Amino acid sequence: MGEFFNRYFKPLKIGNIALSGNVLMAPLAGYTCFPFRLMARRLGASLAFTEMTSADGLKYHDKATRKLLFTNELESPKAVQLLGSEPNVFEHACRSGFVEPFDIVDINMGCPVPNVIKSGEGCALMTDPNRAARIIEACKRSGKTVTVKCRLGMSENNIAATEFAKICENAGADMITIHGRTRNMMYDGEPLYEHIAEAKSAVSIPVIANGGISSEENAAEMMRRTGADGIMLARYGFENPLIFSELSGIIPRQSKYELLIEQIEITQRYFDELFLLTYIKKLTSYFMKKRPGAKRYQQALYRCGSAGELKRIIEKIFCQEREVDQ
Repeated sequence: MGEFFNRYFKPLKIGNIALSGNVLMAPLAGYTCFPFRLMARRLGASLAFTEMTSADGLKYHDKATRKLLFTNELESPKAVQLLGSEPNVFEHACRSGFVEPFDIVDINMGCPVPNVIKSGEGCALMTDPNRAARIIEACKRSGKTVTVKCRLGMSENNIAATEFAKICENAGADMITIHGRTRNMMYDGEPLYEHIAEAKSAVSIPVIANGGISSEENAAEMMRRTGADGIMLARYGFENPLIFSELSGIIPRQSKYELLIEQIEITQRYFDELFLLTYIKKLTSYFMKKRPGAKRYQQALYRCGSAGELKRIIEKIFCQEREVDQ
């Protein structure tokens, strides 16, 4: 086992919810659906969040929302992420039937996308701390465990993570996850570790560090330089969910090929074929990154129109891996 597991892996408590470890999977729009969350948890993720979901959009009760927030007894504890800007809308969402099955509500205060910022949502809430506090208080009134995901601030000249963490704690947040970049940095550049460390030292609730983690070494460095209570992986967790096993001290029993076939079977059980094809094609594309000859399969992958054909293409892509495993 590596440095992360030996030195930093530990149980984590969020409010009254006890987790077996401190390695979390971030909410990723378009990616962290129910089948993926089940896989991440089984491989060692201590918690996995739903895709970002509009709090206001829950009132429309559409099919897309039902797919985003599908869960069942196989997933526990359950964590949903909501996006919005109005306290009363958040409270209504937290009390809705869609959110009722979830134990944890995470409030998105970190999304840097321009359209989200223009709506006063996501990272824009860091510039309106009073509104942010009222949103947290509104969610807490529902009786849910409430967490917040934010960034360091809007720009390197306007770092606000420490004060914002205090505001979140005072408003009742049970945990805060800090992406170690500013809004202006988007998803590029080395995380500014010292600002996460400063925020961690200013509050008593758990602080989770996020951003730029794509290996066991990155994870250990994040913990070493921030003193955080745990880490949250984002896109690399989707590209290589086996990282959760490495960080959590679990010996993986399946190859990427076997994981993909299992994901097809689980997705078929709960979703229609269009959803299955869209999701599995994305997952396969991430899984085969940097594999020799992977590019020649891209066209075939995206042309295929059935689960059976998809399985055959996946077998061709990963046949070498299967031979090694056997």
